[in-house]
Amino acid sequence: MQLCAALDLPSFEENIALAETLKAYDIWLKVGFRSYIRDGKKILESLKEINPGFKIFLDLKLYDIPNTMADAADEIAQLGVEMFNVHASSGKKAMHTVMERLGENPHRPIVLAVTALTSFDNESFREIYGEDIDVKATQFAKDAYASGIDGVVCSAHESALIKAETHKDFLTLTPGIRPFGEAAGDQQRVADLNMAKEELVDFIVVGRPIYRAKDPKAVVERILSEI
Repeated sequence: MQLCAALDLPSFEENIALAETLKAYDIWLKVGFRSYIRDGKKILESLKEINPGFKIFLDLKLYDIPNTMADAADEIAQLGVEMFNVHASSGKKAMHTVMERLGENPHRPIVLAVTALTSFDNESFREIYGEDIDVKATQFAKDAYASGIDGVVCSAHESALIKAETHKDFLTLTPGIRPFGEAAGDQQRVADLNMAKEELVDFIVVGRPIYRAKDPKAVVERILSEI
């Protein structure tokens, strides 16, 4: 299991300050919509300057027609990030087109497909997708696996089931991790470290429990010691 710290702070300066605090650790850092739209390529370059060992997950959740997604994926691959994601609900053709465009380059980023956002509860998910979360998330994962995608973004609640239905090495990344039972906030399907371990999660994304802590470094050290 690997830690991915979310850089979701209100300004470039705050995100960089957090990265500086954590520069002793070769962990993953998640750069999402807010940070990338505001700061662009500059934040990616700045993070690598702080610690070249940082691995960057660019969390932009691509969803469009297949060729447009493939064009975007090709551009992302040239940014030097180590991982990015697409929406599994874009369909097998779109996911296959993305992977085909990226080709067999051994240095391409890891590509994950989002199954169900962790802000959904089962009722709100059914209103949109017409199925229970565990059923549809598993189907999305199987579609992603069949399309050559490396893994999925899911909640810890679905991780082990998805691996059982695809392959034990099919990656799972889980947002909404509250390592030591912190408040869930706007997330519905959260988990702590113990559950993430039991569910065979490969990457845990931790945001607020780190960046809202008085001592983010101490929280990261504690998480790393546990995993």
